[in-house]
Amino acid sequence: MWYVVQVRSGTEDRIVRQCQNVIDAGVLERCFVPYYEERKKYHGTWHTEKRILFPGYVFMVSSQLTALHKSLQGVIGMTRLLGTGNEIVPLREEEIGLLQKMGVGEMPMKVSEGIIENDTVVITEGPLTGMEGFIRRIDRHKRKAWLDIDMLGRTMRIEAGLEIIEKK
Repeated sequence: MWYVVQVRSGTEDRIVRQCQNVIDAGVLERCFVPYYEERKKYHGTWHTEKRILFPGYVFMVSSQLTALHKSLQGVIGMTRLLGTGNEIVPLREEEIGLLQKMGVGEMPMKVSEGIIENDTVVITEGPLTGMEGFIRRIDRHKRKAWLDIDMLGRTMRIEAGLEIIEKK
């Protein structure tokens, strides 16, 4: 099961390292911070940079919720495991599938490419392929897209790299 832990923004990587050192490998299968790639131009050339996809959140994979919850009490800087009300809830299979389709957890989510046809964005290549319905806003100058995805009973807005290569 995938669980989401809320942490202070800017401390995500430190929390991951701490969890890997403190929590037994039998309890915590995987702990990671999802990243996405974006392109920026400075000093006259294009650079690919890595950004945190969900600032303030760390993802954990474990099949032992009780042991995980107890082990997390020894992690300094962790805010809380996310859930609904007082109940800690793992991500649903649809949510995990959507995140895996985008490449979350494997590597930084690559920059997608697309075109604009009749004021409609069509993704032609990359992890956002087929996710046009989630896109709420694009900025062609910054080469970014903002998407609304449903996770843990709420809508979360995320940023992703998107290069619009043609407008028809």
